[in-house]
Amino acid sequence: MTKGFSMKTVIITGSSSGIGLGIAENFATAGYNIVLNGLGKAEELEATRARVAALGSGEVIFHGANMLKPDEIDDLVKTTEAKFGGVDVLVPNAGIQHVEKIEDFPVAKWDAIIGINLSSAFHLVRAAMPIMKKQASGRIIAIASAHALVASPYKSAYVAAKHGILGLMKTVALEGAEFGITANAICPGYVETPLVTGQIADTAKARNMTEEQVINEVILKAQPTKQFVTVEQIAALALYLASDQAAQITGAALPMDGGWTAQ
Repeated sequence: MTKGFSMKTVIITGSSSGIGLGIAENFATAGYNIVLNGLGKAEELEATRARVAALGSGEVIFHGANMLKPDEIDDLVKTTEAKFGGVDVLVPNAGIQHVEKIEDFPVAKWDAIIGINLSSAFHLVRAAMPIMKKQASGRIIAIASAHALVASPYKSAYVAAKHGILGLMKTVALEGAEFGITANAICPGYVETPLVTGQIADTAKARNMTEEQVINEVILKAQPTKQFVTVEQIAALALYLASDQAAQITGAALPMDGGWTAQ
């Protein structure tokens, strides 16, 4: 198989680490062309790009679009179309978090979380929808959160943004249905990432608890399975949603949360 136009192409925002990178790795293994996006030092980003490229037969490029700048998001999509001839899959994944009671929540943090977690997905879909309509096919797979379905205190901006992502995907699903375009939201609970692992150690020290106690009584208190969701599990679901077998799944919120939202 030759690289380029003969392969399907996926754009994944916030894919230089964490969940986004795991999704990129899975799609690369499946033979997709990959457009990575995220933050980091140039040499580290290139090393990540090369490592993902080595996993499959597709081509992997990096685009440094700032998720707070609509013109850069538009360029991300235009660059992808020019390079690969189309956009088959979009994965709006980029996100940030801040925890604070609402009366003390910094306005700048609210604006940034809504901008990166929600508005960037709108700009991404807005730019890609005409391409997908022209192709008469497309998959939009937003990485939301259990917080798209339920709330937690002190996370007003994050919860609002994730609820917004779910509403956006439902609307896009209706608009794209007759064009062979699906739009869905994966809603993970707590995911085992290096960032969370570090928080466990810090919390154990601060609260004079064992790390196991922190996991079960603090971090995973809401998840009945008392197990983290893994990046690999999310990536596998994303790849399935991109497949022909998932053509009739659209406008859905797909929890992967160890039973959190079943309560």
